[in-house]
Amino acid sequence: MLKNIHHRSFKKLILVLVFAASMSVLSGCLYPQENRAENQVPYQDQIQAVQSAVDQYQKDEKGLLPIKTKDGDTPIYQKYLIDFKKIVPKYMAEPPGNAFESGGVFQYVLVDVENDPTVKLFDMRMAGAIQDLTIRLEVYRQSNGYPPFKERIADHVFTLDYKKLGLKEPPTVISPYSQKPLGLIINNEAQIFVDYTPDLLTALQNNKHNYKYGEDIRNILVENSFFVPAYSLPYTIDQKSNKPIFLSK
Repeated sequence: MLKNIHHRSFKKLILVLVFAASMSVLSGCLYPQENRAENQVPYQDQIQAVQSAVDQYQKDEKGLLPIKTKDGDTPIYQKYLIDFKKIVPKYMAEPPGNAFESGGVFQYVLVDVENDPTVKLFDMRMAGAIQDLTIRLEVYRQSNGYPPFKERIADHVFTLDYKKLGLKEPPTVISPYSQKPLGLIINNEAQIFVDYTPDLLTALQNNKHNYKYGEDIRNILVENSFFVPAYSLPYTIDQKSNKPIFLSK
């Protein structure tokens, strides 16, 4: 029994050290120029420049796209990352200053790759917040064997008991759409997601649509902004209230 206790303590120590190291990376070399204001702004002309480069590359390469290879089960809005090595310097002089590759906070991605490949942005600052919470969650699971679920808000979707993770307030990320805090949620497989319900509600109210129950409505955010809803679960629309709800499989 004493051996098992030492083993568990050692694993917790390793996870804590990994947590500390990851936070050091996130605050240092991962975003070396993050404090520069121009690297945190989604400039339309930069997006258009990348779009032009992608379009010309696709034309020259007979339909191929300048994207990085990702696993088939990669979430759709994080799947088609633009590979700037394939379009720089032939199609543009260098990646935009706000691109992650240049020290910015945005990952350039493609959506609608089959019909109309379109350049959008994924705010990488979300990745840092989720990595932080994931490490805390893993430390907790090593000690307790299960995540600190709090409230069930949909099938297989829960809020977290953040106090059990050593946090003084609920973990959030800043919405790329509203610049307001969005909550973080967890599924039954202990995967962490961003809750885009407030952004989706605003988008449904402010834009014409004909979504029906059972259809994934996340694209309304993509169509009306520069950004993709990274780390999101599928949502649909409640036909009675016309409000966004999680889409159960």
